[in-house]
Amino acid sequence: MPNHDILIIGGGPSGLSTALHLAKLAPHLTPRILILERELYPRPKLCAGGLVIDAERILEALDLDVNEIPNITSEEIRFDYEGRGLRVRMSKRHALRIVRRDEFDHWLARKAEGRGIEIRQGVTVKRISQDEDGVTAEADQGNFRATCLIGADGSNGITRRSILPNDPVYTARVLEVLTPSAPGGMRGEAGRGQTAFFDFFPVPENIAGYVWDFPTQVKGEAMRCWGVYDTNLLSDQKRPALIQLLAREMNRWGFDLNEYEIQGHPIRWYSPQNRISVPRVLLVGDAVGADAIFGEGISMALGYGIIAAREIAESYQRNEFSFRGYKRRLARSGLGQALFTRWLIAQIIYSFKWHWFQILLWRILKPFVLLVSWAFVLNWSKKDIKAMR
Repeated sequence: MPNHDILIIGGGPSGLSTALHLAKLAPHLTPRILILERELYPRPKLCAGGLVIDAERILEALDLDVNEIPNITSEEIRFDYEGRGLRVRMSKRHALRIVRRDEFDHWLARKAEGRGIEIRQGVTVKRISQDEDGVTAEADQGNFRATCLIGADGSNGITRRSILPNDPVYTARVLEVLTPSAPGGMRGEAGRGQTAFFDFFPVPENIAGYVWDFPTQVKGEAMRCWGVYDTNLLSDQKRPALIQLLAREMNRWGFDLNEYEIQGHPIRWYSPQNRISVPRVLLVGDAVGADAIFGEGISMALGYGIIAAREIAESYQRNEFSFRGYKRRLARSGLGQALFTRWLIAQIIYSFKWHWFQILLWRILKPFVLLVSWAFVLNWSKKDIKAMR
């Protein structure tokens, strides 16, 4: 049975970020880290791929340049209700950067390997168990024994299912579609340009979420990513099929949804009730939960890596691996405060589903919404990056 000190299940942004931050914070632990990834890079991953400012700050603090992989920037983000709302631009920088997750994760994995972190690909973990002396991951390539384990294996990963099998699940529904940048060869204003759109018109129809579309690229070709997100907060109400709402919005811009491949996936969103660790095992990324308002997960995944790395490094200093302080550490961090605030806001904006309230929120209270967003929703990474120094 191979023995390692720190076993990370999942080679996505949260697992790789944990390893990279741990290597930075406690370099002597670097050769004792092993990441197990079920797929082979570059592996397909359903995700719209938006990098907000906090994600880029965390990467920059790790001395990583995301421009090394293909990406597209959006200079403006629109938060609308029925086509009208507020516009968000950033001073002297883009508002959103969009990457393809297969390329982004592969790039991040190569960077981790370049810093001495071992990654084994094509390993499927089937069960995880912990005892007083360590933790065991039973896999198709044998068992792996470690001092502690980080579950970075996503919304429905084996880590959470093994250690917290009876915990409640808060899961959103997502549909995603890729199309050409404009329908039928149309150009200019017929397309949607470099703007990212989020429209909350589905809320009064008991879909607690939004329809999005923004620019992306696939192998250098300009494309658009469309989708619909539903937190399921209104799942006890009568509501239309997600596909109907997405088709309606795409049709408004000349796209026929029937001509494109539709893909769907769940997103576990953060709730303060979620348990996030047991002795010798802690969770990061979507295994804990993404942002409840938008389902935004990449910046959150990278941020979880900072918090987990500090918890693990200090546990090694104490030689004590209960991780009982991990939830409190997360709650006090910039990431934890942002997750809680977004969870609270989601309860409000999706519960008050009336037509007039959505107009008030997105069209009339624009200065207030922007102020709250800047103060409590974005820029959380500054606090956590500072704590790493």
